[in-house]
Amino acid sequence: MAPTTQRRDITRDRIVKAAAGLLRDQGPAAVTTRRVAHEAGLQPPALYRLFQDKDELLDAAAERVFAEHVASKQAGAPLDDPVEDLRAGWNTQISFGLANPYVYGLLLDPVRARDTPAQVKGLLILAERVHAIAAAGRLRVSEERAVSLIHSAGVGTVHTLLTQLPDQRDPHLADAAFDAIARAILTDEPAVPTQDPAAVVAAFRTLLPELPTLSKAEAALLDEWLQR
Repeated sequence: MAPTTQRRDITRDRIVKAAAGLLRDQGPAAVTTRRVAHEAGLQPPALYRLFQDKDELLDAAAERVFAEHVASKQAGAPLDDPVEDLRAGWNTQISFGLANPYVYGLLLDPVRARDTPAQVKGLLILAERVHAIAAAGRLRVSEERAVSLIHSAGVGTVHTLLTQLPDQRDPHLADAAFDAIARAILTDEPAVPTQDPAAVVAAFRTLLPELPTLSKAEAALLDEWLQR
């Protein structure tokens, strides 16, 4: 990396780190050019050379905070029970939203919403947890539908709790929301013994006639593949 580019990256990181701290602790209003420059130990013109406006700086700050959260989720070892692993991830996400209302507000703002690297990675982690549940034979809907339902419910739960005064929040709302989603997407027990691939294939073949999205030719081809 060229020295000039390296210095630029270091300066940008200092600015974003300072802005992220102000955003996390005091909200968007505190992220002013003067405050950020002071916290970063720089002169205000340094910010103008790297960020077009305050909105761009706020987006970078929110992304940094959320990226650190996603990295901490990824670092944890998965639990033996994939459903409990999903619940743990749900609780972590709810806790992050409640602990970082300013950041969460920016991430949910429809005007600013975009697929940032951290948001994409967060959804990928959720998809991996849902896939583990599907592999255990516990999923009653498609993996894509399950991810969408869980994500939507999580966002709604955090938003609802953030609109309530802290001392008036229902402490059981998040658990109740997760249980409702679990009832919608999970089976009580695996439909087939997933450690037996032949049983899984045999069970799936029985469902082929009931899959309305497949033509007769497509169903016949899939059945031939499954027999192999």
